[in-house]
Amino acid sequence: MSIRRSLPIAALGAAGLTLAGPILRRGVGTWLAARTERRLCPIVDPGPYVVPPAAAALHARLTVVDLHGDALLFGRDLLARGTHGHLDIPRMVEGNAAIQVFAVATKVPRHLNIERNDDRTDDITLVALGLGWPRATWRSRLARAEHQAARLATFSAESGGGLSLVRSGADLDVFLSRRSADPTLVAGLLAIEGAHALDDDIANLERLDAAGYRMVGLAHFFDNAFAGSAHGLVKGGLTAAGRKLVGELERRRMIIDVAHASTATIDDVLAMATRPVVASHTGVRAVADNQRNLSDDQLRGIAATGGMIGIGFWPTASGGDDAASIARSIAHAVSVVGAGHVGLGSDFDGAVQTPFDVSGLGLLTAALLDEGLDEPTIAAVMGGCAVRLLREALPTG
Repeated sequence: MSIRRSLPIAALGAAGLTLAGPILRRGVGTWLAARTERRLCPIVDPGPYVVPPAAAALHARLTVVDLHGDALLFGRDLLARGTHGHLDIPRMVEGNAAIQVFAVATKVPRHLNIERNDDRTDDITLVALGLGWPRATWRSRLARAEHQAARLATFSAESGGGLSLVRSGADLDVFLSRRSADPTLVAGLLAIEGAHALDDDIANLERLDAAGYRMVGLAHFFDNAFAGSAHGLVKGGLTAAGRKLVGELERRRMIIDVAHASTATIDDVLAMATRPVVASHTGVRAVADNQRNLSDDQLRGIAATGGMIGIGFWPTASGGDDAASIARSIAHAVSVVGAGHVGLGSDFDGAVQTPFDVSGLGLLTAALLDEGLDEPTIAAVMGGCAVRLLREALPTG
């Protein structure tokens, strides 16, 4: 999530706390969420998309994996084809997207920016009230994580086998075997944006693990008890609790995500990591020079762990508002660390503008061809690298 403005339901303001009951009865909360999603998640070209024949044929042969999308937050039925937003299961099928990492935000300050945010406000309280989440979620970030994980599990159960959940290497292999016979099948994997979801207690990692989370971002838009954020006030490194958390994440084979982390946090993680580290959704400073993006040295450091970098689709990450900009950023990352460490990190539905929705991923394959990348490289960055990482990093069974 790379939000430039306030999150959904912010229009409720302070009155949201007292109006929650009437809002839910009238369905106004759902209406506001949809309205706000339309405003915060625009698409430059809403489609339908026309992909050149050679690129379309290549794209159909790919196993496409995206490391970051926030579609669980906005309350949509992801089994239905949406008329707004970037991501749902029918559009994944249309775009030949095989695996989506569904990221979950549990606290987001108002008036976000990429330079400096504190933790005194929280728009997701208003989301929880407006969309009728369980009472426990009104105050507990951990409960919010569990609620959104349960939503994905419900979608999977109601999909008739169309949506699988990936929690282990064994799950991944079963899914890919099934999908080889039926390319309309898709899978999801859960990720957390910011370790503040633990409610400041490492013991709660057990509950996130049980809920199915397999990737954990250490920080989101503000500094927390475990790590500094690139967008926080202090932007420090790992705290003592954060170092313990890194060790426990590695012990549990939960993937560490340094997207949104401060430079000091990234340095600290890379110095102690013994397993692959990812930056799930980011850009490269050589193309778009801002503090949200990574330097070439940081790219090399992540690759040295066996990890990977997911290139984002929004302008702050990619440096532009079209598929060609994303392809340029991917090509630069490949030139620095090789195709085996680069993938997609769209940030679909993360309150950003993207050039296309998930059904238009073939446009990126075409742009990568136009950028001069060969077919094996394109196959790696569109998903082959991510499949390798998940096989290596997830619990085996």
